Amino acid sequence: MTPIRRRILQAVLYELVAIAVVGPLLSLVFDKSQGSTFGLAVVLSTIALCWNYGFNWLFERWESRQPARGRSFGRRLAHGLGFEGGLVLILLPVMSLWLEISWWAAFVTNLGLLAFFFVYAIAFTWAFDRVFGLPASAGGPGPQR
Repeated sequence: MTPIRRRILQAVLYELVAIAVVGPLLSLVFDKSQGSTFGLAVVLSTIALCWNYGFNWLFERWESRQPARGRSFGRRLAHGLGFEGGLVLILLPVMSLWLEISWWAAFVTNLGLLAFFFVYAIAFTWAFDRVFGLPASAGGPGPQR
């Protein structure tokens, strides 16, 4: 699989699960209609999808220049922290405006989502690598034509 196809597949699968979890969760926590929170989940996931693609492209460029190959727990931890930390900063104003909550409440909400998605990102990437193999940047077979 080419690196571009791999990144797109990974991001789309990741976000489909995210929408299925986040929409109902936000509806429950904020007592908002499921239609509204599903819409918010789609917007958040669209933003996250773009961030996922860009962040993974940057991460793999960095990773390909590292002397150690493979994806250790430390490297996966760095990936999860970088991805989720950047996403919290991007999503904060969106959540505050959509849910009509303060920036502080949006930040606290993001921290709750971060706790879930931090574990989810690491587990998902591990499972994705197990199913589709490692990318060339981590010592995998590289693009397949």
